[in-house]
Amino acid sequence: MSKELLIDVSNSEEIEFAIARAKHAISKGLERAPIQIALRHKQARRTTDQNRLLWAILRDVAEQVEWYGQHLTSEEWKDVFTVSLKRQKVVPGIDGGFIMVGGRTSKMTKQEFSDLVELINAFGNDHGVRWSDPALKAYEQIKEAA
Repeated sequence: MSKELLIDVSNSEEIEFAIARAKHAISKGLERAPIQIALRHKQARRTTDQNRLLWAILRDVAEQVEWYGQHLTSEEWKDVFTVSLKRQKVVPGIDGGFIMVGGRTSKMTKQEFSDLVELINAFGNDHGVRWSDPALKAYEQIKEAA
């Protein structure tokens, strides 16, 4: 099983500490197996404001849209939109039905989360959703922060 060590470096003052941690981890890891080192830019994760907006618009869709004869919960709509955005797999469940796999918004970057919100917004507009005051206020906060 592979183990991964992530060392975040946000400014030049953290470089020496990061190098020391990496050097220590490499020397310990080499005792077990070869080591691979990768450097990448850390992508910013969703913000609290984005999360607040997501749940406000999901609530509006859940309250106003009937989907194939039934009303879905906010959580179920989140799964539907996330799978649609990310083109994730739908697999048969163990005891019947189908399961959508891999639809985690907690792992989304700010941009992916923004794309999800835009998808929900477009869907809601196409289905006559009247956005609530909490949704409109949360959307305004996001726009002002941008």
